[in-house]
Amino acid sequence: MQIPAQFEEMMMAQMGAEYDAFRTALEKDPQVSIRLNRRKLDATVLEDRVPWCENGRYLAERPSFTLDPMLHAGCYYVQEASSMFVEQVFRQFVDSESPVVLDLCAAPGGKSTHLASLLDGRGWLVSNEVMRGRVGVLQENLTKWGAPNVTVTNSDPADFTDLSGLFDVILVDAPCSGEGMFRKDEQAVAEWSPENVRFCAERQRRILADVFPALAEDGILIYSTCTFNKEEDEENVKWIAEELGAEILEVQLDDSWQVSTVGAGYHFYPHKTRGEGFFLAALRKTSEASLSRRKKKNDAKNVLPPQAKSLVDWLKEPVKLMTRNDVVYAVLSDYAELTAQLADHLRIVQSGVEVATVKGKDLIPSQNLAFSWLLKEGLFPSVELSWEDAVAYLHKDNILLDSTAPKGILLLTYRGVALGWAKNLGNRCNNLYPSEWRIRMQVAGTEFNDFMK
Repeated sequence: MQIPAQFEEMMMAQMGAEYDAFRTALEKDPQVSIRLNRRKLDATVLEDRVPWCENGRYLAERPSFTLDPMLHAGCYYVQEASSMFVEQVFRQFVDSESPVVLDLCAAPGGKSTHLASLLDGRGWLVSNEVMRGRVGVLQENLTKWGAPNVTVTNSDPADFTDLSGLFDVILVDAPCSGEGMFRKDEQAVAEWSPENVRFCAERQRRILADVFPALAEDGILIYSTCTFNKEEDEENVKWIAEELGAEILEVQLDDSWQVSTVGAGYHFYPHKTRGEGFFLAALRKTSEASLSRRKKKNDAKNVLPPQAKSLVDWLKEPVKLMTRNDVVYAVLSDYAELTAQLADHLRIVQSGVEVATVKGKDLIPSQNLAFSWLLKEGLFPSVELSWEDAVAYLHKDNILLDSTAPKGILLLTYRGVALGWAKNLGNRCNNLYPSEWRIRMQVAGTEFNDFMK
């Protein structure tokens, strides 16, 4: 690896005698890790645990995740182990029974799916991505994870400024110079320069200043980067505390984790922890924040088709149903007003659960519903697929079902977990998996090393 000379000089000064071990670690293969979805998968699978994350697991090698139906079903998320440390801040400092949480820079969705699991159906998560080209994969990953208490938005950080004091927790995993990803991302190495570090640090401050008013007084700010340098890390944390008004919090650690605590925050170095480079700091807001109240707009009348009213019986919890372009959405009743307030200020991509599409007198269940924790078990007849058929289904191929399979809308499953819908016509079966999500690699004749066995 051709490390920039100025980066080496910076890290030598920063790490002293540890630098040689750090530099050697950059030449080693990255550690592979996943985080399990306890709502869909028994957490007793796999034994090599990420110590700071209850559902984090290390893998001995990287399989072809694309060929694993369990990934597409939202049973786990492939996530870098160090970044799972967010869990410790949430567990130690977030004490509200129903917190409103914002993940500001969320794509592709690792930390958002993690927050969704930590919320476990309580409170509400707003998962935002400013780049329009990246918001699709964020929406897909959150949909597959299944949490019903999520709004996905595509808004600029400045759009959150007027939502004064709305959020109990804000996570800013800031766009950065990417030093911590050098051994995984050659482009990060190629683009690194002291000038880019300064540019990133200034951009991070602009982002933080824009969103900070939306954090409630005494609310928790989690600031993280995948960098090592002090300019983007410690110096920015001190700037938040002094300029925006916050108290830097001390996260309780286990010595065996070997997390570095020099400075205002926590560093993960690849020669000490099993993961990539990562930095995190937790702060509690001390400056005042007025409470944002909704200025009700003249909302368009939400008229449900008569047949759509029965959709409440498809779901486990009380919801408010809404329609848009013949698509029916469900928002948990307790958060209908909150989601309406969000819609006044932000560009909404998805809010709550897309339940069904109205087609004449018929209700066609949405793919979102297949994955959702809200779907009542046993509501639709299901058919269990083999690995070969599951991969063919995800590839959007035609599949043949056993002659005993019931006709009509079926929920297809793999190892008991929902993959999506199909319509069995008897002589053939229509594959209803979304085309934009299909596996694009060649799957015929392929094999998968099943690491879950």
